[in-house]
Amino acid sequence: MRNLIWLLVLASAAGCAVEAPAPAENAPVLPSWNDGPARQSIIDFVERTTTPGSADFVEPEDRIATFDNDGTLWSEQPMYFQLLFAIDRIHMMAADHPEWNDQQPFKAVLENDNEALIASGEHGLMQLLMASHAGMSTDEFAQIVSDWLGKARHPRFDRPYSELVYQPMLEVLDYLRANGFQTWIVSGGGIEFMRVFAQEVYGVGPQQVIGSSIELEYEMRDDGPVLVRQPALHFLNDKGDKPVAIERFIGRRPIAAFGNSDGDLQMLQWTAAGDGPRFGLIVHHTDSEREWAYDRDSHIGRLDQALVEAAERGWTVVDMERDWATIYPASQ
Repeated sequence: MRNLIWLLVLASAAGCAVEAPAPAENAPVLPSWNDGPARQSIIDFVERTTTPGSADFVEPEDRIATFDNDGTLWSEQPMYFQLLFAIDRIHMMAADHPEWNDQQPFKAVLENDNEALIASGEHGLMQLLMASHAGMSTDEFAQIVSDWLGKARHPRFDRPYSELVYQPMLEVLDYLRANGFQTWIVSGGGIEFMRVFAQEVYGVGPQQVIGSSIELEYEMRDDGPVLVRQPALHFLNDKGDKPVAIERFIGRRPIAAFGNSDGDLQMLQWTAAGDGPRFGLIVHHTDSEREWAYDRDSHIGRLDQALVEAAERGWTVVDMERDWATIYPASQ
């Protein structure tokens, strides 16, 4: 289902580190994490790899950390936020497309019939996503996403989607950058969708975002050249294609990788297979009160094989209910 939904969106990336301000002296490390093995494993890894003279010291240029986005840096329920964006777009565009009232999968969206939407299959979802994501320039698309993020509210929490990021993971990003790491987003989500908010929300520059993409075409208009988004998939950044994208756009194997689902397994495997110190972390959604509890039976963010392999390989598994004192930042 993850592949089905993310047969979506959006062009490619390369880049350099985003500098983070040095933390205040004596500031607590990872303050939204409860004391325990998960928090300590992160601190131990950073201290080992950044302390000169340590047997595990890693030169700054090799301190690459990659993060999945959906379910790892922000929530992904009741469905991926970008799919919710697409659904809202279809509702907004429906007045100009009366044929959608009788045409699947648009009819399912307009009638809020999620079962019919899922039953439309890969072809139907591709139609839906291409209709809502293509046909405009990259700048126009970025403005549409920005406007949506400024207005849309999550159906359960009644908060902007950009506020439903995980405070503990924001602290990990800051902590790594303060210790000379480059932080990259490597996600199945649309690259141009994530680039709109990644800098402001995560401190990750757009050049350090790798995601799925649709085709782009250069076009000269009266007011100058533009890149126009085409209704055709260019690259799906999921599962085994994540290591491919990392090699293609970063050119260095990460020494740390963070994910939450089987879609991230190959990125974790690729990271762990390198020489020298390695770190893998999986966010396990166990908190039904403050967020959601799901893993093996979920159509969104399914976590099965990666959970088994994490135990076998010694990767850190974050129990959200136990390990996180806070889930989301305070409402702004």
